[in-house]
Amino acid sequence: MTSDALGRIGTHGRIGTHRHIGAHGRIGILGTPWQAVPPLAALAPWVTDIGATSLDVERGTGRDSFMGHVPDSATKLVFRLPTEGSGGGGDWLVLGPRTRASYFVGGKRLHGCLQLRIRPGAARPLLGVPARDLVGRVVPLAQLPGPAGRALARGLADTEPEPASVLRYLAEELPRRLTPGTPAERARDAVLRAAVAGLSAGAASESGPPQARVAELAHRLAVSERQLRNLFTDAVGVSPKHHARIDRVRQILLRAPQGSTPDWARLAGATGYYDQSHMGAEFRELMGVAPTAYVAGRLPAGTPCHRSDRRAG
Repeated sequence: MTSDALGRIGTHGRIGTHRHIGAHGRIGILGTPWQAVPPLAALAPWVTDIGATSLDVERGTGRDSFMGHVPDSATKLVFRLPTEGSGGGGDWLVLGPRTRASYFVGGKRLHGCLQLRIRPGAARPLLGVPARDLVGRVVPLAQLPGPAGRALARGLADTEPEPASVLRYLAEELPRRLTPGTPAERARDAVLRAAVAGLSAGAASESGPPQARVAELAHRLAVSERQLRNLFTDAVGVSPKHHARIDRVRQILLRAPQGSTPDWARLAGATGYYDQSHMGAEFRELMGVAPTAYVAGRLPAGTPCHRSDRRAG
């Protein structure tokens, strides 16, 4: 993320006008403008990209107040910007991996958000807890167990509550937390990075369904399937197979946005499914609605949006 890109994130996080799909193929929050940009070089060991949503509007009732979060195997650090005139300093939340979509309604004034996607394997050193303990949860940063999360929360609380300032603070502070790992730790991180890349939907059409790809990948990385599963569950929060399933559904969301008319059979093949029926069943399981209903905007009914700590699916 360049200094110019940093400057584009204003006080209320208004960058871009995309509807739930940001730059670099990232999927954001349904029903909100969203854009993602690469992180500053100093944050790259911790963060894959930074996104902003423009939520600083008064939401009404019915579909005008509707929001949804799509499945995502990433753990995220989210800064909710203070609303204008609130006098508050905003707050920091940790969003754990989300295994299924969730849909919400609410009539309150919502915050703009700055979202940092934590790199696979970085949750434990950054937050002090493994990703597996955060699955389906939304937790205030200051309430995480252990000193790491609380220390980070204290530092952020003393920072000017606007995106450019908090990103500068993180760019200065996080490199101090990055310690050279042992040879074993570096080898484990290399295996994890290779596994995440190997299970991306971009490789799906060449390598077959997730379970076959996990076995093939473990063999290629010279680890057992059990070792790969344990590494993934601890560092990412979900199993390799579930990560691959989530990634494939996210690729469908990217290639078949709402209002489009996709060629479903071709899309199924391009994202590694056996056929269109297989794609539809998996999409419905993770998104709660069939692909055709999704692109037509027929989404499940939302539930009231509650504050953390909560289970989010």
